[in-house]
Amino acid sequence: MRRKTRTVKINGVCIGGDNRIAVQSMLNTRTSDIDASCRQIDSLLSAGCNIIRFTVPDIETAECVYAFKTRYPDTPFVADIHFDHRIALRCIEAGIDKIRINPGNIGSDDGVKKVADAARSKNIPIRIGVNGGSLEKHILAKYGSPTAEAIAESAFYHAALLEKFDFFDIVISVKSSNVKTMIEANRIIASKCDYPLHLGVTEAGTRRMGEFKSAVGIGSLLCDGIGDTIRVSLTDDPVNEVKAAYDLLEAVGLSESLVTTVSCPTCGRTSIDLIKLCREFDEIKPRLHPSKKIKVALMGCAVNGPGEARECDIGIAGGKGEALLFKNGKPVFKVPYDEILTVLEKEINLL
Repeated sequence: MRRKTRTVKINGVCIGGDNRIAVQSMLNTRTSDIDASCRQIDSLLSAGCNIIRFTVPDIETAECVYAFKTRYPDTPFVADIHFDHRIALRCIEAGIDKIRINPGNIGSDDGVKKVADAARSKNIPIRIGVNGGSLEKHILAKYGSPTAEAIAESAFYHAALLEKFDFFDIVISVKSSNVKTMIEANRIIASKCDYPLHLGVTEAGTRRMGEFKSAVGIGSLLCDGIGDTIRVSLTDDPVNEVKAAYDLLEAVGLSESLVTTVSCPTCGRTSIDLIKLCREFDEIKPRLHPSKKIKVALMGCAVNGPGEARECDIGIAGGKGEALLFKNGKPVFKVPYDEILTVLEKEINLL
C-alpha cells in the first residue's frame, strides 16, 4: 500500500498523493551554455523525463531560467541552489517551477523568510535535499557519523526552518552513497511526516553499479509504498538515468507502460536465439499500442512456456526454428522464427 502524502505541484506535474511516480534527471552541461543545455533538455524530454533540474551557482546563471522557460514553458524545471538566498529569489522571479535549497545554509532567518514568502506567492515548492556528505556540524557531533538517524534529523531541521514561516509546500530528499543508510533514512522520514519524498542514491557510480545501487535503494522503498519521484543518479549521460528509472519502475510493477515483459534466462533446451529476439522486441516496444496494459512472455522452450507464464496475456515458447504463440496460458498456433516479431506485434496491437 502506497504511503499517503500531501500533493505538490511542479508546473503541470503533480507528485505525491495518488499521482504516478515522476522521473527526474539533472543537466550535466554548464547551465550558462544555453545551446548545449537545450540540446540535453531535448534529449531528456524525448526519453520521457518528467522533471529536469539544473545547477544555478550564481546570480548571473539565474538569468538562464528565462531562456529555458521561454523555450519550454510546459516543462517542470528545478533550480539547484546552495548557500545564497538571493539566487533563489532571482530564480523565482525568473519563473522557475521549483527550487532545491537547504534553508539552514542560506544565511539568516530573514533570508529564509524572503525565500519562503517569494515561493509561496508564486506557488513554487521547495525541495529540501540532504545527503550524508553535507550534514550540519552539530548533528554530526551528536551522532558521530552520517547515520540514517542523523540524515533524517537534518532534513527535519531544514523543514522546520520553512515551517516556521508557514511554508509547507515541501518535498524532502534524503540521500546517501550507502544504500542501506539511504533506505533507513527514508523509512524514518516516511514514518514521521506526510511530505512527498524524492528518492535517490547519491554518488551511485558509473552506469552498471549505479543502476544496481539505485535498483536496491529506490526499488526497496517503492516496494514498501514509499517514494513519489525518483532520480537514478549515474556518472553517465543523463538520458541513461531516465531509461534506468523507467526500467526500475517496470521491475517493481509501477510502470505506466502498456507493455511489460518477462523472459527466461535460456539454457541448453533453448533452440531459438531468444537473447537476440528479446533485444529486438525491446526495439519494437514503442510501436506497440494495445488497448490495455498487458504482460508479454518471451520463453525459450515448452518447459518455460505457457505453464510458467500463465499470468501473461500473450507470449511465445521457442521450439526448433519456430515458436508456439500462446494467449492466457493456452496454445494458439506455431510461428516460424523469422516471423515471430511480426506476428507478436500484430497480435499485441489487437489486444
